[in-house]
Amino acid sequence: MTETPGQTPPIRTQDELRAEYGPINPLAEKKVLGVLDGFCRDFIALSPFLVLASSDGEGRSDASPRGDAAGFVAVLDERKLLIPDRLGNKRVDSFANILRYPAVGLIFMVPGINETLRVNGRASLTRDADLLAPLAAQGKVPPVGLLVEVQETFFHCGKALMRSKLWDPSLHVERSSFPTLGRIIAEQTASVTVEAAERTMEEGYRTRLY
Repeated sequence: MTETPGQTPPIRTQDELRAEYGPINPLAEKKVLGVLDGFCRDFIALSPFLVLASSDGEGRSDASPRGDAAGFVAVLDERKLLIPDRLGNKRVDSFANILRYPAVGLIFMVPGINETLRVNGRASLTRDADLLAPLAAQGKVPPVGLLVEVQETFFHCGKALMRSKLWDPSLHVERSSFPTLGRIIAEQTASVTVEAAERTMEEGYRTRLY
């Protein structure tokens, strides 16, 4: 990248990064655990939503939402999580990444709580019926689950959610103020009519959540 003369140069090294931000708060270092303790387990049991980050190991990354009823993620033991895979659009970007490079990062959220739980580890795909059967929803057992071996876990302070006021209902956007996903896809791809795309999306939301 060519720099403009007089422009402050970007941060390029770990030393420059640490010089910009100063030393790590000792408490921030100590809070990192290698297991899921009682607080982590209780938070996961309350959580209906997480974000899964993955990479193909060659510089291409992906972040994908996962959600269901609170506690949909199973804690198998202090070092293992199991995330059921529900019906989706069959892109399976995260799973394709994990088959190439198993490192993942998770952020669990609980509506009404500003703090989040971060879990880093290594993931694999399982079709073990005994593991997946307890995660059935609407009478349907997920065909595949994401098994995560925990390496790091820690609670993240609530500043980001406090600044965003994410849980403040008075700031929620009226759905009618933004185009439907059907309209967006129709106009972005120019391969289907808006009406047809919206019908497909509405039917999927109504009949193919599980």
